[in-house]
Amino acid sequence: MSGETAIEVCNVVKRFRLAASAGSLKTAALDCLRRRPARRFTALDDVSFTVSRGETLGLIGANGAGKSTLLSIIAGTMVATSGHVRTHGVVSSLLELGAGFHPDLTSRENVLLYGAIMGIPRETMRRRFDAVVDFSGLAAFIDQPVRFYSSGMYVRLGFAVAVQVDPDILLVDEVLAVGDADFQRRCLEKMAEFRRAGKAMLIISHDMNTIRSVSDRIAYLDHGVLKGIGAPHEMTARYGADSVAANGGASSREWGTGEARIESVAMVDAAGAPCDVPPADQMLRFRLAWRAPKRIATPTFGFSIADGEGATVFGSNTEIAGFDLPFIEGEGTLTLAVDAAALHAGGYTMSFSLHSRDHAVNYHRLEHAMPFYLPGRARFDGVCHLPSAWS
Repeated sequence: MSGETAIEVCNVVKRFRLAASAGSLKTAALDCLRRRPARRFTALDDVSFTVSRGETLGLIGANGAGKSTLLSIIAGTMVATSGHVRTHGVVSSLLELGAGFHPDLTSRENVLLYGAIMGIPRETMRRRFDAVVDFSGLAAFIDQPVRFYSSGMYVRLGFAVAVQVDPDILLVDEVLAVGDADFQRRCLEKMAEFRRAGKAMLIISHDMNTIRSVSDRIAYLDHGVLKGIGAPHEMTARYGADSVAANGGASSREWGTGEARIESVAMVDAAGAPCDVPPADQMLRFRLAWRAPKRIATPTFGFSIADGEGATVFGSNTEIAGFDLPFIEGEGTLTLAVDAAALHAGGYTMSFSLHSRDHAVNYHRLEHAMPFYLPGRARFDGVCHLPSAWS
C-alpha cells in the first residue's frame, strides 16, 4: 500500500489538557487536594483517511474544527494522543505564520537554516536560493531580519522555501489567505506543477471556490470529527448547509428606525402554503408580512442571498424589478419569487430590507433571516450556473 499511499492517518485522537480557570491560590490548592480530574478538550476524535501520491486533499471546517492540529500531527510538530500517522517521503509544511523562522535572522539565513532542518546540504540550498528569492519576490528585503516582515511577506518566504526543498508531501495551512493576486496565482501554478509531478498535498482553506478547484477530494472536519470525505462539490455543499443550520441563519440580526417593519418571513409553495424546503420546481417563494403604523411614501422592499460563507450571491429590490409601491400603511403582505435554478448546491440565507427609495432611511432590515438548503445539482465551479455550450 505504501507504494501508492503518501499519507496514512489511522484512528488519530488528540486531546489537550485545559488550564484551570483563573481563581485564587486557595481554590487551586483545594482542587489539587481533592484530586479533581483535569478538564480535557478533544481536538481530533478517531480520524482516519489516506492520501495517495499525486493527490491533493482539501481540509475544510469551521475555526476550531481540528484542521491545523491534524496538519501539525502529520508534519510531526505535534504528537497524537492515540492512533498513528505514516508518511512516505519527504514532508514540507507551511503551517503557523512564521513557523520555522528565527525572527532575528535574515531571510537568507533562515532559508539555509530551514534546509539544514530538512537535512538538505548547505550547498544544495545555496543553489536553490535564487529560486526561493524569485518566487517570493522579496529580493529587496532578503538581508533584513524577518521580524520586520509583514504577514504577507512571511507567507511568501515560507511557501517559497517549502516548495523549493522539493518535497514528496506538501502541507499548507491557509497560504492563499494572505498575499496579492499575483502571488496567489503563482502558488496555484506551483501546486498544479506538484500534482503533475506525482506529489501529495494536504491543503487547508476557508475559500470554498479555491479549495474546490485545487482538490481531488475534500475532507470535512467538525469539532474534531471527520464528517465526510469525498468529491469537492459534495463536501463544500454539505459544509455550507451545516454552517447555515448551526448558526440559525448565519447570525440573524435586525436593525432600522422601526417606522415600518417586516413582521415575519415564511417560505411558501406555489399554492401559498408554508414549507420548510425549496420546492422541486426550484422557484423559491417567500411571503413577507409588513406593518406601517403611519403612511410611508414610496417604500422599497429588497432582498439578498448569501452563501454558506456569508458572501452575497445576488440581491435586488422592488424598484429594480419595476414593482411600484406608492405607499404602505397599516398591515399587508408581499410575495417574492426567486428562480434558484442557477444556484450551486449548498446552504444559503436570505436577508430582507425595507427602506426609502433613495436608501437614505433604513426602516427595517432582517439580516440572514431565512436559511435554506439546495440539494445536489450538476457539477460546476463558482456559485451559479450560466447556460453554456461548446461547438
